[in-house]
Amino acid sequence: MAQILRFCKIMTNSLRNDVCNSSISRSLLSKVHIPLLCDARNKTFFINKTADELWKGVTSVSNAGRKRGRAKGLARKRDLNKGQIIGVGKTPILFPGLNAPIFRGREMLRQQKLPVDPEREEKLIKFRQSQSKPKRIKVSPLERGWTSAGMGGRRMGPPDPVGDDTFDGFESWILESKIVTHMTGNMGRKSRISIFVVTGNGNGLAGFAMRKAPISKTAIRNAKNRAGQKLMYIPRYKEHTVLHDFFTQFGKTKIFVKKMHEGYGLICHRAIKACCEAIGIKDMYAKVEGSTNLQHIIKAFFIGLLRQKSHQQLADEKRLHLVEFRAENGNYPEVVASPSVVRRPEEVPSNEVLDFTQYVMDGKIVLQKKKQEPFYVKLPSYQIHLKKQERLRHFDDTRIRLMSEHGRLRSFLTKQYPEAQIRRLKREKTEESE
Repeated sequence: MAQILRFCKIMTNSLRNDVCNSSISRSLLSKVHIPLLCDARNKTFFINKTADELWKGVTSVSNAGRKRGRAKGLARKRDLNKGQIIGVGKTPILFPGLNAPIFRGREMLRQQKLPVDPEREEKLIKFRQSQSKPKRIKVSPLERGWTSAGMGGRRMGPPDPVGDDTFDGFESWILESKIVTHMTGNMGRKSRISIFVVTGNGNGLAGFAMRKAPISKTAIRNAKNRAGQKLMYIPRYKEHTVLHDFFTQFGKTKIFVKKMHEGYGLICHRAIKACCEAIGIKDMYAKVEGSTNLQHIIKAFFIGLLRQKSHQQLADEKRLHLVEFRAENGNYPEVVASPSVVRRPEEVPSNEVLDFTQYVMDGKIVLQKKKQEPFYVKLPSYQIHLKKQERLRHFDDTRIRLMSEHGRLRSFLTKQYPEAQIRRLKREKTEESE
């Protein structure tokens, strides 16, 4: 009996559940449901990593590679959203207060759709491509410095003005650029950039200075400004060369400087050449011996320039006339300076140094090494060559002299032997007739 009652209860409960389920299904089918829109993010490599981590994988290099210089040509981090503006998109819409003012005059603007720009995407792509690579500034070959790889020899413009004083006509040259490091107690090894600069106006005023800074631009600016505050006046002979030959030394660096004629040029160390351009020296020869430390070379050169003596000072020291002989003037004696009181010939001792070059060099004589003869000078074939060329010696000089004296190639034997005259070509005769 109990089993029959339990079975009847189960049946009634099942029928009741069917009725409830059917009613629920009818109610659900009768209602309209809107599906929920959910973002589906598929699992990929780019979602697992952040943007900074992805950029680091592209732009980084190991410490061992960085020490070997492999980080110079790496790509830089770029802004991929460049060209995008808040409130501006593919569909142009006017949003007052976001991309447009709220009021235009007395009229309040309302949100509205604007006409579509068909060239927007092309302009955006072109703008991003143009900004992807840095624009390379092309420098003239004469302004690239000594090697174009380093900063040495490059011009950096005049120093910055100090108050109302401006450096008009000045120019600065970088002589040395290097990285210097020192060990600190709290920061470890600290690196800075050392810049050695000379500045001048090309008219006798020049100065040099060295400054250090963490950034090269700051070091260059500080160095040229400091050089502009340490100007020195250097006298010149006829505004083109040094006053006289001199020997100068700083440390283990020795420099022999020779005064040269106009048109000779600057035959010297490249750093000395930059200093001469800053001072205004156009013709000079300089030989550096010993240490080639660049800072020592510049200091020795400026010490020698400042120790020069004018012709009047030399004449007053010796109490004699200073006479110059120049080959272009036919070695005609020219009095350059005269003292107020001149010594008589009897007052000049026989062992006194009267040679100008030896006196200004303080008794030092520059060793002029004989050029080494080539190996073929001792061969018999070279002696045969000299005998063949003997009749043609000074041929070019003789030709030029005859053309300047007589206007054509002739000699003192031309009148006696007229058949020895050089016959001109027909082409030359026609050109003269024309």
